[in-house]
Amino acid sequence: MADQGRSAPRVHTTGGTRRGSMTAVPGVASFHLVSGRHALVSLARLGTDRLAFRRTPGLRFLRLLGTGAGSDTGPGADLRRSAVFAVWDDEAATDAFESRLMRRAGVTAIWSVHLRGAGGHGRWRGVDVLDLVEHADPGEGPVAVITRADVRPRAWRRFRAAGPVVSAELASAPGLLGAVGIGEAPVGRLGTFSIWRDVTSMEAFARRPHHREVIARTRAEAWYGEELFARFVPYASSGSWDGRDPLADVLPTHSPDPVESPDSADSPDSADSPDRS
Repeated sequence: MADQGRSAPRVHTTGGTRRGSMTAVPGVASFHLVSGRHALVSLARLGTDRLAFRRTPGLRFLRLLGTGAGSDTGPGADLRRSAVFAVWDDEAATDAFESRLMRRAGVTAIWSVHLRGAGGHGRWRGVDVLDLVEHADPGEGPVAVITRADVRPRAWRRFRAAGPVVSAELASAPGLLGAVGIGEAPVGRLGTFSIWRDVTSMEAFARRPHHREVIARTRAEAWYGEELFARFVPYASSGSWDGRDPLADVLPTHSPDPVESPDSADSPDSADSPDRS
């Protein structure tokens, strides 16, 4: 899992949102866990929000994700919870989006974290997300990791069979502050988001026997058509993830500035129905 450092962000074409726009200014990454009251509403929003959120000011990159049950990164899903990974022009755009999520009807809990890049490799549906964001050195502080892969159909059974043992090994890893399974589809496009007390803890997990064996198999047997391993430095967090903020003891609490809502009484975000704005 160790990775060499990356060069400064280059001028690039953005992916996932405003295709064709050009920028040399590094952006801000964010990850959000959103729990809702009703499973059907949460599932519907995964579909309708793909279009609605793409018109959000300041958005460079967006992925809407389903999540696993609890902290288990193996098979299974929490149909009332979803996740968002995004890259923004600046902190103001990030805070405005977070405030929008907090105002949505039917939402019971939100946890958000702001992230700077810290190295890695691979792409997310063809996009080098680490090239979009400002970078930082985690030093002795916490580190967040996103792994995701497009699993080839012929390798799906082997990938699924390997999941539970690695998930159990992850859950018992010293220094793990939080982990959740994420996915763009129930089959084939899956990953994890995890937070570690420090880089040393993360790298110690990478050397654990079952994890190391599975990583070796993914390469030798070519399980993935595309993969991403991305490290980030979390620098601000807020809200509740399963009743707590896993970064509360190591980061300052961040509360986005309130944003005046333009929503009327019959707007999608103020009704307990999927967003169709």
